[in-house]
Amino acid sequence: MSRALFVIDVQNDFCEGGALACQGGALVASSITSYLKGNKSNYDKVIASRDWHKPDSANGGHFPAAGIEPDYVNTWPLHCIAGTPGAEYHTNLDSSQVDIHIKKGQDQPGYSIFDGVTESGEKIQDLISRLGITEVDVVGIATDYCVRASALDAKKFGLDVRVITSLTAGVSAASTEAAIDELVDAGVRVSATA
Repeated sequence: MSRALFVIDVQNDFCEGGALACQGGALVASSITSYLKGNKSNYDKVIASRDWHKPDSANGGHFPAAGIEPDYVNTWPLHCIAGTPGAEYHTNLDSSQVDIHIKKGQDQPGYSIFDGVTESGEKIQDLISRLGITEVDVVGIATDYCVRASALDAKKFGLDVRVITSLTAGVSAASTEAAIDELVDAGVRVSATA
């Protein structure tokens, strides 16, 4: 049995000034770094995901066709394109604290960390099983999208899951509140602080 921290999509494009900025994203990046400095020993692994969308691709319909505006429900403006500054971790996140890096969203929308693979191509489900991970804390961006999807998938995978809301940033107050209600209903523990 082991415990992991999932750090979801703390990337430039999801922080202030990025293509799909969440208010408070840069602060969350700093807060996660501070949290890791004092609490990394509580985790066997720190696993961080990044959207890593292919350029010149609709990525499974995640991006709208040329000349069509995104609907901000199923389609989104171009963001986190592989190899661009927007796809990199925000500078306030100390990525040296991350043990395993996951890339997701190649040829698909990829909201959940469970849609991703390690740099060697291992699926996260196989990684979790191999490492014997039974418990995860989930932090990052955005509470109401990729954090939500990752926490729900972790619960479906049979893990004990907690979301630490002080270490997340959401797109909007209403959708964040709805996501938290959904997480609680699914059996995910939600706490303001660790």
